[in-house]
Amino acid sequence: MKKVLFSLLVMVLLASGVVSAAAWWYANRPLPLSQPVVDFTVERGANMRQAAQAIALAGVGVEPQLLYWLARIQGKAAMIKAGSYEVGPGITVQGLILKLSSGDVSQGELLFPEGWTFRQIRAAIEAHPDLNPDTAGLTEAEILARIGATASHPEGLFFPDTYLFDKRSSALALLARAHHSMQQKLDEVWAERDPALPLTSAYELLILASIVEKETGRPEDRGLVASVFTNRLRIGMRLQTDPTVIYGLGDRYDGRLRRIHLETDHPWNTYTRAGLPPTPIAIPGLASLRAAVKPEKSDFLYFVARGDGSSQFSRNLDEHNRAVNRYIRGGGS
Repeated sequence: MKKVLFSLLVMVLLASGVVSAAAWWYANRPLPLSQPVVDFTVERGANMRQAAQAIALAGVGVEPQLLYWLARIQGKAAMIKAGSYEVGPGITVQGLILKLSSGDVSQGELLFPEGWTFRQIRAAIEAHPDLNPDTAGLTEAEILARIGATASHPEGLFFPDTYLFDKRSSALALLARAHHSMQQKLDEVWAERDPALPLTSAYELLILASIVEKETGRPEDRGLVASVFTNRLRIGMRLQTDPTVIYGLGDRYDGRLRRIHLETDHPWNTYTRAGLPPTPIAIPGLASLRAAVKPEKSDFLYFVARGDGSSQFSRNLDEHNRAVNRYIRGGGS
C-alpha cells in the first residue's frame, strides 16, 4: 500500500513539474506579433479577462485565457492599470503581465509653443495621431464648457508647454490640463503684481502678456516692451500695436499689414481704440506673464524693431521717428 501511495505521489509531482515547466516556458517565450510594434488600450474599468481579449485582438499572439490565469496565479490580475500600451519584438506573457500591473503605458507628446493661437492649438490636437479628437465638431463655447472654463473666448487660456499623455487619450482632457496649468500660473503671477499696475484683473494681465509675447523679439527686451505698454495704459495713450490688428483681421491677413488695416476699426484694433483689446491674442509664456505683471521701470513710450530681433526704445515721438528712419527706412542716424 505504501509503495502505491509513493508511486502516486511521484506521478503527481512529476505531472506538477511538467505543468510548471510548461507554464514557465509559455510565460517566457517571445510572442508572435502581427506587426513590428503593436499598440493596444486597456479601457478604464476593464478587468484582466477584457484586457487579455483586447491584447489578442490588437495583434499579439497570446491565448487570452492563459494570459488571464497566469496573471491570476501571480496575484496580478487585479492590479492592471488602464491606459495605452506599446509592445515590440521579444515581448512575452510575463512581460505583458508586468507591463499591465506596473502601468508601463506608452505616451504621446505635443508642444504648445509660446505665441500660438487657439486656432493653431486646436488644429494640432485634432491632427495628432495619438489623441482622440473629441473636440471635432464642437463650437468654441462647447469646448470651454466641457473643460470647465468660465471665460467666453478660448484665446490665451492654455499654458504653453510640452504635454505628455497616454496614447488615444482625450483631446478635451489635454486642453483641460493646459487650461488648469495656465490658471495656476496666472493666479500665482497676479498675486505678485505691482500695486501700481494699471490693470484691474488677472484676465487683463493675460491680455497684456499676450501682446508682450507677440511683440518681443529678444528675451532681454521683454521687460522694456512691457513697460512701454504699461506706460501707455497709465496715461491713456493708445497701444498702437500691430499684432492686435493682425489678430483681428483673422483669415483676411495675407502677411502684409497695410495702412487701411490700421485705419479700419474693429475690437482688436489698438490704433483706433484705447485700452486693451477684448481678449488675448495668443498664449503667453511665463516670462511674458512675469514681465507684464512687473515691467521694468522706464519712461519709454515707443519702440521699433532694429531688424536683428532687438528693439530700439524711445521716450518721445521725435526720438521714435528718428529710430524708424534709421531702422525701418534705412535713413541712417
